[in-house]
Amino acid sequence: MTRTTLSRRHFIKTSVLAAGGLSVAIPLLDPRHFTAEAATHELATAYIRISSQGPVVLVMPKVEMGQGIYTGLSMLLAEELELRLDQIAIEAAPPLPAIYGVDNDQSTGGSTSTKDCWHRLRLAGASVREWLLITAARHWGVPPDQCRAQEGVIRHVHTLRSLTYQEIAPLTAGRAMPRHVSLKPRSQFKLIGRSQPRLDTPAKVDGSARFGIDVRRPDQVYAALAIAPTLGGQVRSLNESAALAIKGVIRIVNESDVVAAIASNTFAARQALQALEIVWSPGAFAHINQDALVASMKKALNTQKGAAAVSGKPAHGVRTHRAEYFQPFLAHATMEPMNATVHVQGERVEIWTGTQAPDRLVDHVAKLGFKPHHIQLHNHLMGGGFGRRLDVDGVEYAVRIARHLNVPVQVIYSREEDIRHDRYRPCYVDQLEAELDASGAPVRWTHKIAGGSASLAWDGKPLPKGVDSDVVEGAANLPYDFKNIDVRYVQVEPQAIPVSWWRGVGPTRSVLVVESFIDELADLAKADPIEYRLRWLKPERARRVLEVVKALSNWNQALGPGYGRGVSLHSEFGSFMAQVVEVFVADKAIQVKKVYSVMDCGLAVNPDQVRAQIEGGSIFGLTAALYGQITLRNGSVEQSNFHDYPLMRLSETPSFETHLIDSNESPGGVGETATACIQAALLNAIFNASAQRIRHLPVRLEEA
Repeated sequence: MTRTTLSRRHFIKTSVLAAGGLSVAIPLLDPRHFTAEAATHELATAYIRISSQGPVVLVMPKVEMGQGIYTGLSMLLAEELELRLDQIAIEAAPPLPAIYGVDNDQSTGGSTSTKDCWHRLRLAGASVREWLLITAARHWGVPPDQCRAQEGVIRHVHTLRSLTYQEIAPLTAGRAMPRHVSLKPRSQFKLIGRSQPRLDTPAKVDGSARFGIDVRRPDQVYAALAIAPTLGGQVRSLNESAALAIKGVIRIVNESDVVAAIASNTFAARQALQALEIVWSPGAFAHINQDALVASMKKALNTQKGAAAVSGKPAHGVRTHRAEYFQPFLAHATMEPMNATVHVQGERVEIWTGTQAPDRLVDHVAKLGFKPHHIQLHNHLMGGGFGRRLDVDGVEYAVRIARHLNVPVQVIYSREEDIRHDRYRPCYVDQLEAELDASGAPVRWTHKIAGGSASLAWDGKPLPKGVDSDVVEGAANLPYDFKNIDVRYVQVEPQAIPVSWWRGVGPTRSVLVVESFIDELADLAKADPIEYRLRWLKPERARRVLEVVKALSNWNQALGPGYGRGVSLHSEFGSFMAQVVEVFVADKAIQVKKVYSVMDCGLAVNPDQVRAQIEGGSIFGLTAALYGQITLRNGSVEQSNFHDYPLMRLSETPSFETHLIDSNESPGGVGETATACIQAALLNAIFNASAQRIRHLPVRLEEA
């Protein structure tokens, strides 16, 4: 068993007794980083609350947006606290990053939730379990080693006396939490590593689950909004009298860059918005067009050296191979459109919404003229996040509108506003060049990337040495043992186009071009794509997933005419993944037939949910590669709904075969791994089937 030693000085506000219950604060900082000096600092905490009745409450340090993290993190706690999953209830943490955050950051993203909490929540459960067990033993006057914890009950093995956790909680008053706790070895796990049903499924099936869009408050009114189609645009004219004549319409709010029709119901609000017949002045950015943006990136690549993420030495081979890849802006297109319900009462504001970054939301709303401690957030389940709900622009608009009224106002984006006013995944142009020796081995690998920086948009801080570490992730840390790698970033911000994080963050864009270019080199060397990769793969875990996916997919089995296979792999997010995609290509039509996935994510906490994330992430990536693009014309986004920003339909989705490598390593990230991996496998499969090399997304085939 793993024994962890913690000084009592590292437990701040250790317990609070209230109404016969217990609220416990457990450090969320990794105990391996604790030092004598660290004891003088305030530590982050996650809270466990045990009341005199009802389930044990975990105040969840991460947010649920469909990825199943409520279940996964509850399993970590329940395993060590000796509870069944149905004995735990979840509460969303309030926006207090110093208490509920990790490294003072309360956001959920980057496939970090399980990694962040793997040790911390298990430690929390073990600490409280031992505390309750020792308290019960002393209450009975027996040695603690004669007591056992099971399913929320402490039992004395000799007399069969028992107390529930709820009965013991008040008895902990004045008793210090144990300084030494033992974490279970894997051999004793009852929950972790075994598929468990999701805790949020019943409520989502019976309709009782509450998302931000479901909020209903007394006296609530509804707002339909129109945002200036170009950044910097403002209202030139509108027909307010026509809108107010519609039954149910209460008020028109004109904030120059955004107009809202307020009504007693959503239908009336939308009718009023149409009746306004808004005419917009274009603003200073109406000249922006897609072709000019792409041209500026290509020019920058050809004229600027770029900031070095990795510097390699010059080397010359017997052959040079070059390729240029383009990836467009991408929207998030979450099923639940952006929404927020806001009630402004003087200096105070109350907000109901779903956000991936509660602390960021409060910080931004405070800049609208409120004090942070006057802002109350109720964070709800989200119908998809994918990075969109890390940004809080939708809530800012809602607050600006709601401050004109004295009742709760619910603002829901239409799908058109949602697509046209997203915070987009930046577009990129990548130029790769390889100097090859006679065997086809790269003796120099050069990769230049041009595009905007989501990191800069996120925090406004200058990029260290001009390099956005997110953009080059997956490019500057290749799993291949190549010599003389040179990776550079040329920052080209897309003027007034707002950019932000998108599912898979940096690895999504980097793995696509790296693994596609690797396939090009394999083709030049007349080598099998998998064997070519295995020649230079460094991490043993990466080699393992590639070898297993080769066997799983029957890689060497011949396919019929029009069929093709493609492979891709990466080692990002603390996990290792390889995928093989099978496609059928006829003329300009592509059918994705099957996806084989092999993942080593360390110990899979909830294997069923890991498989679900692999499948969902794969569909997300396939959708982007086949259909996804946001284009600009005269300063405005051209796409507006699913007819011109389509998603992969059920009838188009492939079948999946997924294998998880059994591992004793700590858990890695899962939610974004397949999104980052599958796009290159798709492009490589298309080449295998049609001999057409796709370097410009979304996929467009020439006539056969």
